Amino acid sequence: MGANFLFDGPQDAPATILLAHGAGAPMDSASMTATALALAGAGFRVARFEFGYMAARRSAEGRKPPPRAETLKPEYEAAVAALAATGPLVIGGKSMGGRVASMIADDLYAAGKIVGLLCLGYPFHPPAKPEQLRTRHLAELRTPTLICQGTRDEFGTREEVQGYTLSDPIEILWLEDGDHDLKPRKRISGFSTADHLKRVAEAVGGWIGTLVR
Repeated sequence: MGANFLFDGPQDAPATILLAHGAGAPMDSASMTATALALAGAGFRVARFEFGYMAARRSAEGRKPPPRAETLKPEYEAAVAALAATGPLVIGGKSMGGRVASMIADDLYAAGKIVGLLCLGYPFHPPAKPEQLRTRHLAELRTPTLICQGTRDEFGTREEVQGYTLSDPIEILWLEDGDHDLKPRKRISGFSTADHLKRVAEAVGGWIGTLVR
């Protein structure tokens, strides 16, 4: 773990974005790849990495279930160290990957190692279990944060999230009719997944622009 990154985007980008995957799909899933390419297209250097349990699925060891998110914090910290970004760094990821990043963000932000946190489909609660909130640390988060969330995400819909206590540095970009992969139903919303990813890339570009001025 740590050395195997997937890179997209220019090396001389104004900022690097480090992304971890969700609990069930690898760093090169269709959703992660499309998101990385959209962010790279907006001019950012995007690095993807895998936690050890997911990397092990590529070998003879077979499928290991995802461990508890808390136990992955040292692996994410190791990835930040191995990446050794020279310019401004934003950490984050899809679903569980973004959640793990959110648990280590404040320490890294206080140390000047990152400028922000980007969560793609934050898992505010497990599906169909809205009472099992994963938001306690988000009420005190000090790191500038952008959460990109589909309005019908089963891990936290717009109606649900509006009732949560989230700290002031957290901004949320709502994507109309998007699911947990930010994917809308085109005939209902009039949008495609590509439309939403373009909007995410534009929003991330503007947001990072305010962080690295």
